[in-house]
Amino acid sequence: MDPSPHRARPSAASWEAFRRAMPIARRWAYFDHAAVSPLPEPARAALVQWADEAASMGDTAWPKWRDQVEQLRLQMARMIGAEPAEIALTRSTSEGIGFVAEGYPWRAGDNCVTLADEFPSNQYPWLHLADRGVQTRRVPTQGGRVDLDRLAAACDGRTRIVTISWVSYSSGWRNDLDRVAEIAHGCGALLCVDAIQALGVFPLDVGRTPIDFLAADGHKWLLGPEGAGIFFVRREHLDRLRPLGVGWNSVTGAHDFDRIELVFKDSAARYEGGSQNMAGMTALSASLGLLARFGPEALAERIGRITDLACERLARTGAAIVSDRRPAHRSGIVAFEIPDGDPQALRKRCLERGVVLSCRSGRLRISPHGYNNADDIDRLIEALG
Repeated sequence: MDPSPHRARPSAASWEAFRRAMPIARRWAYFDHAAVSPLPEPARAALVQWADEAASMGDTAWPKWRDQVEQLRLQMARMIGAEPAEIALTRSTSEGIGFVAEGYPWRAGDNCVTLADEFPSNQYPWLHLADRGVQTRRVPTQGGRVDLDRLAAACDGRTRIVTISWVSYSSGWRNDLDRVAEIAHGCGALLCVDAIQALGVFPLDVGRTPIDFLAADGHKWLLGPEGAGIFFVRREHLDRLRPLGVGWNSVTGAHDFDRIELVFKDSAARYEGGSQNMAGMTALSASLGLLARFGPEALAERIGRITDLACERLARTGAAIVSDRRPAHRSGIVAFEIPDGDPQALRKRCLERGVVLSCRSGRLRISPHGYNNADDIDRLIEALG
């Protein structure tokens, strides 16, 4: 949730300042934030400062780093309207999903429901439950478009978890999380969301949208480094999941190493079992500070305009836009096809011309951020030929 929902609309100068804060823009037209984001200058500076402190100060700087980690927890909580106690800081989306898949008290005959074209991180943890008698029901999509009635039909009285991506990594389809939560809770199941392809650039308030669990890493739209992410667990479910990766940092007496007493922290921090990626989390915190100048609503609107422009220009060249661009479902991801064009060859040609994009599911995929502009679109069209 944007902590300042009534902020002034960002000016053209603000977006240009954002662009200047992205060193990548000096060389590349970068359209690959759905893969791995480049670091903004504040995050780069935070990493360099951390390295300097680690080299010159050793663990005397540790209390400062710990405070920076807690600052990140507060930032993440504000972003989605959660309590800080509902936020665990993790190493990846996969780790957060694993906390649910492996920690839930399954019984033989239970099932979970997901989509057949989910990213592997939201499929393998559930398929891995087969030897415990848990069925994973993978609901097909149609060209990346999700039929929620079909999702609902796959649920029954033994469905315990419905797990779905907020935005599809391959098609860019953005799901209505309120409707998916209604489907899950309607059959007595809980909702787990892979939020990595929308978190930070689309608004979300878990106080209004009753998600039960959410996982995301920070290295895509949040502009952070890999290995620093978020796991949200609604407070009422904290004791429902068996903690995994338990270590010294999981318990209330985390810093009393001479007292061995297995009393878990009364917060999601119980999942942070050992030493943390303080360098990555410090950098991610700096990136969130940059994004907070705009807020998710403004970023979503800006990214919508940039992707609309890209779709318009691509269509003029004869490209077929695969992604659904209706306002309810559009995202920062645009998948498209060039008639008679080989996606891998086209991607290689774009890289040679300073344009970065991806191939997914046999198509080209662009994923611009708020600092991208019309000049970048011009370079994309020229590189595609």
